[in-house]
Amino acid sequence: MKAINPSNGFLEPWNNIKQLYSEDAFVSDYADVHGACTGETLTLTWTSERGASGSCTLPRSQADQPSNLVPRGIDWDTYKADISSLKGSSFIFRGQNKPSRLRTSFHRTGRADLERFLNEDIQSLHRHLSSRTKHVFNLEVPNENGAFFNLVQHHGYPTPLLDWTYSPYVAAFFAYRGLSKEQVEKALPTDNVRIYVFNQGLWKSDLKPITNLLNPIPHLSVGEFMAIENERMIPQQATSTVTNIDDIESYIKSFESPAKTYLSAIDLPVRDRDKVIQELRYMGITAGSMFPGLDGACEELKERNFEI
Repeated sequence: MKAINPSNGFLEPWNNIKQLYSEDAFVSDYADVHGACTGETLTLTWTSERGASGSCTLPRSQADQPSNLVPRGIDWDTYKADISSLKGSSFIFRGQNKPSRLRTSFHRTGRADLERFLNEDIQSLHRHLSSRTKHVFNLEVPNENGAFFNLVQHHGYPTPLLDWTYSPYVAAFFAYRGLSKEQVEKALPTDNVRIYVFNQGLWKSDLKPITNLLNPIPHLSVGEFMAIENERMIPQQATSTVTNIDDIESYIKSFESPAKTYLSAIDLPVRDRDKVIQELRYMGITAGSMFPGLDGACEELKERNFEI
């Protein structure tokens, strides 16, 4: 059995770190562990060979359930007025077609083993993509490793990263992106897209960031990655959160209080789509500018010639 190194949060052999603990501290060689699942909770009890015992109850993840956040339902003009009061870069934004909970593409696949992801997925991606990129990423260098994660994320591979933007207008673009003319015409007055607003400045000042995925401590950290081989990051004003958490919303809410809120949500009417996309186009926010290259250009022209 291993113990957590108090200086970095990682699991290490006890003999390597016992000097960091008090003299009477010890780690058992083994323990008998029993579990019981009720459907909504998992209860674990354990007893070590030294007689130490304990128990814990883990709730089932709610990540696949509808969001519990109470959104502000406003129109496009009110949204523009509200975001104009936000100063600096404390807030980041994420636009979604639907008000589903925040969840990384990796966790949405049902996978949870991040050690396998790092040792198998990333290594395989690195071997295959190195012939496609001008820069050969050195995964041993943290900045390049993060940049590689961000690159494959932006090109559709499931990762434990969640995309955000510093621009509330770019977030609006992604919230409405992909909605067809037919969907808008059939939309009910109660149908909305969602924009999440995360006070990352306050979050980072209150919680120590952890960017290593194999750290056993649950965490959500904001990552600033280099834009190596990634032309999309700058026009999208992109940033990311990296996490080992499935249900991000519940994790964030567990740190909140009536006097302190990190995460909020704004819902905008689906029916406002044409107006929003038109105004964003005047701002230079289009598929062509967000996704430099042929795919983005064709998506923009399709939008212009068929959807509005």
